[in-house]
Amino acid sequence: MSPTTFILIIAFVVLVITNLPRRDRATSYQDADHRGVVVYWRPGCTYCMRLRTRLRFTRLRYSEVNIWGDPEAAAFVRSVADGNETVPTVTVAGEAMVNPSKSQVLEAVRTHLDPQA
Repeated sequence: MSPTTFILIIAFVVLVITNLPRRDRATSYQDADHRGVVVYWRPGCTYCMRLRTRLRFTRLRYSEVNIWGDPEAAAFVRSVADGNETVPTVTVAGEAMVNPSKSQVLEAVRTHLDPQA
């Protein structure tokens, strides 16, 4: 196997893994805990992959909602993103942030939620 093929296989595996919702965190808009942290995402979004991967290495408890699989979630994202389906959109205690960084999410958690969250 050539080094290029190996790198492509690894990149493909990483792409697939980062596009999958975490089984214990995937939910719908209606079932998400809107008093906590909710990450709205869609498959194939590189910004979503980046944020979701970084959040996985924290102790933060959050729900993930795929806006392509949930019209109510897509409508919510449009309502806070000037009519666009801009993801990742994250809510912390009901406060929406469009395309935040990991540090912005964690700062919002410190500000709006219990420090132990």
